[in-house]
Amino acid sequence: MMVSIRYASHLPILSKIFEITKGPILELGIGLYSTPFLHWMSFTAKRKLTSYDSDPKWIRYFRDSKSDFHEILQIDDWDSLKIDKYWDLALIDHAPDARRGIEAGRLAKNAKFVILHDSEPESDTKYGYSKIYPLFKYRFDYTDALPNTTVLSNYVDLRNI
Repeated sequence: MMVSIRYASHLPILSKIFEITKGPILELGIGLYSTPFLHWMSFTAKRKLTSYDSDPKWIRYFRDSKSDFHEILQIDDWDSLKIDKYWDLALIDHAPDARRGIEAGRLAKNAKFVILHDSEPESDTKYGYSKIYPLFKYRFDYTDALPNTTVLSNYVDLRNI
């Protein structure tokens, strides 16, 4: 398991979007920083959190986080993932890398906010985010920290983020 404080660069934006939403949360890609943060914030706010990962090691590592408000699910085939319901917040930070843009595009019409981790332009060949940007009306790029984080929405103007 690789650990670096840099891997938590999405937390300022994740925190901000969490605070301005009230509904269900989708986390694609379990991690040392986002999962505990979302778990405890959801616990105190009594919000539903669903976390998916394809790596059984991450599922085992966080299995004790399962609760009435937090589902932790292993997915073997991202194409079969049922995410076509409403989400207030969706975090995209999963593997394999090329799936990130695909899942973000799938959420364009049913997530109020889609948060993309690792969105700096030089990483676009790995994640394919530029292909899905046109699917969203609003975009905010958080570039104060590397890796960058991008917020997308079709429902909320992001100029004041």
